Amino acid sequence: MSHAPAADHRFILDHIIDFTDISGTDRFAEASPDMVSAILDGAARLCDEVVAPVNRNGDLTPARLENGVLRASPGFERAYRAIAGGGWVGVSASAEYGGMGLPHVLATCVNEMLAGACLSLQLKPLLSQGQIEALEHHASEALKALYLPKLISGEWSGTMNLTEPQAGSDVGALTTRAVPAEDGSYRISGQKIFITWGDSDLVSNICHLVLARLPDAAPGVKGISLFLVPKYLPDAAGNPGQANNLRVVSLEHKLGIHGSPTCVMEFDQATGWMVDGPGKGMAAMFTMMNNARLGVGMQGVGVAEAALQKAVAFAQERVQGRTPDGSATIIGHADIRRMLTEARAKIFAARAIGLTCAKAIDMASATGDAAWAARAAFLTPIAKAFGTDIGIEVADMGVQVHGGMGFIEETGAAQYLRDARITAIYEGTNGIQAMDLVGRKLADGGAVAFELIDGIIARAIAAEEHWPELAAILGTVARSLRGATGALLEMEMNDRFAGAVPYLRAFALVLGADAHLRAAQADPERLPLARVMITRLTEDALFLLSAARRRAADLYAVPVAMLG
Repeated sequence: MSHAPAADHRFILDHIIDFTDISGTDRFAEASPDMVSAILDGAARLCDEVVAPVNRNGDLTPARLENGVLRASPGFERAYRAIAGGGWVGVSASAEYGGMGLPHVLATCVNEMLAGACLSLQLKPLLSQGQIEALEHHASEALKALYLPKLISGEWSGTMNLTEPQAGSDVGALTTRAVPAEDGSYRISGQKIFITWGDSDLVSNICHLVLARLPDAAPGVKGISLFLVPKYLPDAAGNPGQANNLRVVSLEHKLGIHGSPTCVMEFDQATGWMVDGPGKGMAAMFTMMNNARLGVGMQGVGVAEAALQKAVAFAQERVQGRTPDGSATIIGHADIRRMLTEARAKIFAARAIGLTCAKAIDMASATGDAAWAARAAFLTPIAKAFGTDIGIEVADMGVQVHGGMGFIEETGAAQYLRDARITAIYEGTNGIQAMDLVGRKLADGGAVAFELIDGIIARAIAAEEHWPELAAILGTVARSLRGATGALLEMEMNDRFAGAVPYLRAFALVLGADAHLRAAQADPERLPLARVMITRLTEDALFLLSAARRRAADLYAVPVAMLG
């Protein structure tokens, strides 16, 4: 990535989400304009000067397991030290335990920039942040006092251990066991797979959050508890002591994010401590997962930003054929310009949606208002799925702009596509995000959805005087979205699920178009990009909403034998 997009973040904070709502609360009163600028500018320098230069190292020289020791990619240690040493792991963590205590919006901006600089490395602090939040909300005071300062400082790092060979999205099928010990701890036994940064030589201890079952646990998700299982058992002084009974069995060989070690973990009577109470594991883990879902959505945005910048740079250098505008390079060709411009419009839309979601999280935290919490919950699956879809689409576009050279690994364009592909899968596949949106997130009778849509319609009506064409399109599509939402509410759940993915995409396009129109109102120089978003992309929502209304019967009418 040539440069981190701090200026675009600042514009969205100022003109789209109204950051003063956050800084106006007692909790975040210290988040002054100067503080915001210092955070964004400092993170941008870190990404441009320290983190981005190691991105190719991670791809070309992956993490490796040597005699039981996991070695990070070249340059990762220095970059991670800069991240941890600068306090970037704890941007939004509690000041009580050494964090900055700043709004989650700012942490989201920082994380997106880090992901664009080096997704493989950014995963490490992102997982620690999720664990920090889970412990802040659910752990005992003793566990908080021992683990949070080390996690926030980056001296130790965190992982999330859910998946087992037979238990992927169906977490309730897990079989890892937790047996009580006489000293109040538990002995954890089982195997977990797909554990990101499950071990590392970058930190002195790894803290695993592990889902497991007690001997008398109920079946399914109700019988799952959460345990904190460190690689090294802390001694009396709180420092890493005796090795725990756990190990990395192997590393997965992956399509992308080669610098991020994805581990198969084995726990063999490992010592752990319960987080929250028996059977409360999923509630505690979802605190971490909801944090991670927004974070993963912004990973997609970050990778899209990096891929687009690389594609634009190539298009400004590559000479190929005559261009209608007289440009010396391929950026003058209409189709190249279309790909690049539409990519920029999608990125702004996805970034605005993610930061709008982060604002809702902050406002819920600062005010305790259930309406803000409901809005954050509703926007999370949209931010996750749309952000990661855009990451993949823009990275794919980047390869296309490079032409044949994009298919050659040495150019680096393909790395973004390979790295981005996982983001639509982990932390709940994008299909699961869409099902969550039309299921649990519409369980309020569509109250949050209708509130968001009605706000967009009102803004479109207000914009008709100055931007009649754009306002008319946005208003029409938003009303269609409202109608489709009502139609979904009348359907059986499986019929909703059949149209969930197009419905989520349509909702994201409408939210993104609204953000673009507001951006053009704040800065007329952004009008051309808003026009591209609204006239070329947003009306796709009409076709998507038609598909969302189709129900499931036609899908099941096609015999399985015909699919193979």
